Amino acid sequence: MGRSRQRDRSHVAHSGADDPGRQGAARDGAAPAVALVASALLSLTLLLPTAAESHAVLVRSVPAQRAVLEAPPTRVELWFNERLEPAYSRVSVLDEANTQVDLRDASVAADDVRRLSVSLPALAPGRYRVEFRVLSVDGHVVESKLTFTVKSWSRRTP
Repeated sequence: MGRSRQRDRSHVAHSGADDPGRQGAARDGAAPAVALVASALLSLTLLLPTAAESHAVLVRSVPAQRAVLEAPPTRVELWFNERLEPAYSRVSVLDEANTQVDLRDASVAADDVRRLSVSLPALAPGRYRVEFRVLSVDGHVVESKLTFTVKSWSRRTP
């Protein structure tokens, strides 16, 4: 038993772990492999979409967020940074009583697949909430809302 332990120790002692020349050779062989793996990981990272590219972002709206309007709009239009999937994109306009007031004709424009809009009737003065849910063609769903206010208005004769 003592003899086999000696053999094991002897084997470890001569395995090259103590030999500086042999350690360098092992490291030199591993360096290209490590560099290759690091390069491959960096390349994959560069190919992945960034957070800004990973979903549709509202870039403009008419009316604008928190707009105070002298006259009611006839449509709400939303523009996004990506193409939208028409079948899964919707927008609705609600009044202060949480009642849907739009004409329920929301659609993604055929001539601009980044624009979603809905028609409005003549709105009374008050605050309105626009709620939207869109699916961009990359498969990400985005839901949000914005508000606008229609001021009291009337046609005055001079």
